Amino acid sequence: MTNAGKADLMLVGVTLLAAMSWIFSREAVLLMPPLLFMAIRFLLAAALLAAIGHAQLRALDAHSLRRAVLVGLVFAAGMSLWVMGIFLGTHVGEGAFLTSLGVVMVPVLGRLVFGEKQPRSTWIALPVAASGLALLSLQHGFRPEPGQLCYVVAACIFALYYTLNTHAANTRTQTTADGQAIEIAKVPALALTAVVLATVGVFTTVLSLAFEPWQPSFTNFSVEMVAWIVASAVIGTAARFLLQTHAQSLSLNTHGVVIMVVEPVWVALLAAGWFGESMNSQQLAGCALIFLALLINRAETLKHWLKAVF
Repeated sequence: MTNAGKADLMLVGVTLLAAMSWIFSREAVLLMPPLLFMAIRFLLAAALLAAIGHAQLRALDAHSLRRAVLVGLVFAAGMSLWVMGIFLGTHVGEGAFLTSLGVVMVPVLGRLVFGEKQPRSTWIALPVAASGLALLSLQHGFRPEPGQLCYVVAACIFALYYTLNTHAANTRTQTTADGQAIEIAKVPALALTAVVLATVGVFTTVLSLAFEPWQPSFTNFSVEMVAWIVASAVIGTAARFLLQTHAQSLSLNTHGVVIMVVEPVWVALLAAGWFGESMNSQQLAGCALIFLALLINRAETLKHWLKAVF
């Protein structure tokens, strides 16, 4: 299997872990302040990955560390807004739609900011994917309430994060002002993920100290709260973002993350099972359009695969 094929399969796994994280996070923020939850979640995940990848972390030079921290600061801003969207919002499905728009924006940002050439199939797939997301998730329409606005701004920041993370996880060539080409080494996936998650943890800790009361959370400490935090830290954070970063390290092309548009489909299915919701014909049509967008986006890969099989 090619690296692109491996990356696709891994990113599908990432979307499933991300959808599970929506459930964990929604349950957790009902029991504790959202930014405090994010701080504990990301610091625990970072500590777990640091324990596993301490050799990679010790080998990081100053330049690689700065690149990883920059990615982490961008991601921290996005995650802070995302969790406030969960806390303030009333419909998880709409939040999944708005957040996934960040994935749709990644190829556009890659073209405008980094000059990446995107295949024509990507430009055809993006509006199809956006239409599918709307049918799947916007059951109650879009209302510019605080939670929705948090999701929209977070989506824009996530698009930048996906792009920066892809570039940090890959070796690339950069042209200097005097016309010389220099090679910038990639940051190893495990070390990059650990630093990014630690940065988010520190960032949200500072925000939580500034804006949230901690005492009620520790007074109402419960086994249920611990369970949601641990599940979010291990499954929804450490495993998810390590797998995502490794997948992004297999290809410098940012259009590969468009496959993550399938995340709201998993969110809808998990919400149906967890909260007893059902999917109507409009949502099923949305799922079909999202699947069609993925086929369009991978048209060349599918064509080569069919030739090889037949």
